[in-house]
Amino acid sequence: MKKWTLALAGAVIGVIAVLLTVLGNPGNMGFCIACFERDIAGALHLHSAEVVQYMRPEIIGLVLGAFLIAIAKKEFKPQGGSSPVTRFVLGFFVMVGALMFLGCPLRMVLRLGGGDLNAVVGLVGFVAGIGAGVFFLNKGFSLKRTYRQTIAEGAWLPVINVAFFALLVAFPSVLIFSTSGPGASHAPIWISLLAGLVVGAIAQRTRLCMVGGIRDVLLFKDWTLLCGFVAIIVVALIGNLIAGKFLFGFAGQPVAHTDGVWNFLGMTLVGFGSVLLGGCPLRQLILSGEGNADSSISVVGMLLGAAFCHNFKLASSGEGPTANGKIAVIIGLVVVTVIAVVYTFNKKKAKAETPAVPVA
Repeated sequence: MKKWTLALAGAVIGVIAVLLTVLGNPGNMGFCIACFERDIAGALHLHSAEVVQYMRPEIIGLVLGAFLIAIAKKEFKPQGGSSPVTRFVLGFFVMVGALMFLGCPLRMVLRLGGGDLNAVVGLVGFVAGIGAGVFFLNKGFSLKRTYRQTIAEGAWLPVINVAFFALLVAFPSVLIFSTSGPGASHAPIWISLLAGLVVGAIAQRTRLCMVGGIRDVLLFKDWTLLCGFVAIIVVALIGNLIAGKFLFGFAGQPVAHTDGVWNFLGMTLVGFGSVLLGGCPLRQLILSGEGNADSSISVVGMLLGAAFCHNFKLASSGEGPTANGKIAVIIGLVVVTVIAVVYTFNKKKAKAETPAVPVA
């Protein structure tokens, strides 16, 4: 993929993200995988935090956009079976870290474009987490191989998202909708769905992944994937200036807090866990649209992680992190480190115990 192609893709995503905020989404939240999955969990009665409950069409569109373009390009290839329970746990703790920071890597980039300096602190932590993950990759970390799956297995998450949209437009009474707070701030349904479809298709074709971009820089000195995210920042910055939504500084940022230590550690957990999963939360959604059942398990882990965070007061707010959230992030860093060590050690042990093949 050429750098200019990634830059163009990022520019389009940046424009769409700013437009979504102008049309009603919360500030610096044209797209946020973590926040939107949290809202969906609330809409599905999985948590009772009244201000963050809405069936976000953007997430539905991301999965279906990737699914449709993968079908069209004959890239829908159902596969899975690579340590599914471990992937669920990693997805769960990635969400814990993201809701400590109040945003996924994509929203972190959009917050940078909106002038939020707290996102700079988060970015440093994110890079540190990816660096930790790269260390284990270099030592041989692997979640084992995947296997071909049935079409039905690969299509489950796209089908579920079609059902979610049907509930939203035809049976909204079975869902819960916020009447105040971030969950009550949203662009029109059909515009949000279209935005998700377009970004999902773009992300599928370009393989956009913030984690992958930084990982490639650290491993191969390859800046190609990062070009897309640099373009998102630049275009979001320009768009926010034009729309009058640019606010430079730490204080007063929309849906954000100023506790630097926990912004750093939250995104460290996101970066570390995402490297082990093989992609950021956005990439997990796109891969699930391509039929990757392992990524679908990771997405389910994130969804239930979001519900758990709000049911047990782990998620931060504009007032800052909670005591429970701090404990959960520390536990998450320990658990992810243990997973990294165990899977690295097991691979080395298996390799050492493999008998040599006699030479004829």
